[in-house]
Amino acid sequence: MAKTALNLAILFVLLALAQVVVFNHLFLFGVALPLVFIYFIIRLPVTLGANWSMTLAFLMGLTIDIFSDTQGMNALACTIFCTLRKPVLRLYFPREEDLTNPEPSIRSLGMGIFMKYLITMVVIYCALYFLIEQMSMLNPLRWLIRVAASSALTFVLILGIDCLTLGRSPR
Repeated sequence: MAKTALNLAILFVLLALAQVVVFNHLFLFGVALPLVFIYFIIRLPVTLGANWSMTLAFLMGLTIDIFSDTQGMNALACTIFCTLRKPVLRLYFPREEDLTNPEPSIRSLGMGIFMKYLITMVVIYCALYFLIEQMSMLNPLRWLIRVAASSALTFVLILGIDCLTLGRSPR
């Protein structure tokens, strides 16, 4: 349990730093913003209680908001996003007790199921984030383009990050 907590803390810090220092400055073609910090929420163990999950998601969103000056948009989107995590996982993997590892990853779910889960979660987060951002003046076409472009970029980057962790042996 202590090792899982340490791994989560390290992942939290690394992803928050990467998002704030690198990815917030990569706004491709004025539409695609990589939101890789959500990988922390996606990788939270399924066995973690709902209160802890939502608290950690809120803290991750708040951390990004503080350093990105986004006025609570990420905190709200992360909290809503975290509540949808388990129902989306059940769509593709109905029996949580069959997981080899309680943290959703390529290793525990398999490539096909993890990719479906990941793309669904990334699209949900991007849709939430950009909807919150454009609440006052919603331009549906621009919103769809930003969601699609950011989802594609975020999906590729998160899949790459997960593949980098694939080489580690389970303990």
